Amino acid sequence: MIYEEVTSGSRTRRTLTGAASVLFALQIDGPLVVGLALIAAFGLVVLYSASGQSTATVVRTALRLLLGTIAMLLLARVNPNFLRRSTPWMYALGCLLLLIVVAIGHIGMGAQRWLNLGLFRFQPSELMKLAVPMMCAWYLHERPLPPGWTSLGLLSVLILVPVGLVAIQPDLGTAGLIAIAGALVIILAGLRVRVMVALLALAAVGAWFGWSFMHDYQRKRVLMFLNPQTDPLGAGYHIIQSQIAIGSGGVFGKGWMNGSQAQLEFLPERSTDFIFAVIGEEFGLLGLLLLLMLYMFVVSRAIYLATQTQDTFARLLAGSLALTFFVYVFINAGMVTGLLPVVGVPLPLVSYGGSSVVTLLAGFGILMALYSRRKLIGS
Repeated sequence: MIYEEVTSGSRTRRTLTGAASVLFALQIDGPLVVGLALIAAFGLVVLYSASGQSTATVVRTALRLLLGTIAMLLLARVNPNFLRRSTPWMYALGCLLLLIVVAIGHIGMGAQRWLNLGLFRFQPSELMKLAVPMMCAWYLHERPLPPGWTSLGLLSVLILVPVGLVAIQPDLGTAGLIAIAGALVIILAGLRVRVMVALLALAAVGAWFGWSFMHDYQRKRVLMFLNPQTDPLGAGYHIIQSQIAIGSGGVFGKGWMNGSQAQLEFLPERSTDFIFAVIGEEFGLLGLLLLLMLYMFVVSRAIYLATQTQDTFARLLAGSLALTFFVYVFINAGMVTGLLPVVGVPLPLVSYGGSSVVTLLAGFGILMALYSRRKLIGS
């Protein structure tokens, strides 16, 4: 029972009971949290197998999930007006940190993406996954919609500055996700179809121009997407082994910890970018469908919350956060199955990772803050 009726004199009022009162006090959405928890729990089970039964890996991931959950709970209680006022400062701080990374950032695995803070390393690019859509929503908050060409020009600058700073690290996957998060805000603002076509044409020209500035391994990823068999033991190895793993799993899979491609280490990056293939091999088509259904539930619930928010800033930001989560899933599943180039995007809340897990859950905390504030104003 969610409500109980309390009679005082001639008046009767309804009050929340049990778990519902706790959720209301924390300003979190029960169905959304349950969906996220189920995905995270499933991810820990798969990660134990994908990491070669490494308890330490699972424990580190669980701690990061705990940190992300704390961030989500704290942000869910933040007033949206404070979020909106602090957005420009958050965006400026993120750009400053990216400049510091370019100058003195920690280098690892051939990329200069981290700031070494002593006890831990931090990727400022993760902060921009939230700061860029927030900044775009902030700019459009009190302006007429759909945005005109002047607004589109300024928004493009706001998006491309951090995207360029992340791309030169190099980290094209994260740069693309930041660009998509900002672009979704603009699309949700009612961008006209002819404008979108013009911008897509401009993006195609930009991609052709940027080809010459890409690193050799980045160009190989694109070429291998078109035909991985041209280099089966080199650049095409990841895609080929991933497709073999998913195909060998069939409908029901080989069973937990019984996948040959993963357990015999034929599948590269099996605990990070290619963990989707491990699920397909060990749990089969049914396991993949179950996970995708959980993802779709979370996305649909997040979109519903976004439609119930109170103003332009909240609707644009919440909608972008919900759809960006869907984009993460779509890109990872697409690259693992060979439908998209390999760009190094982890599977949300399932792949082994640090900053990305915290960022995702923090984003959902912001979304719930935008929604719960709407409920308080309407009551």
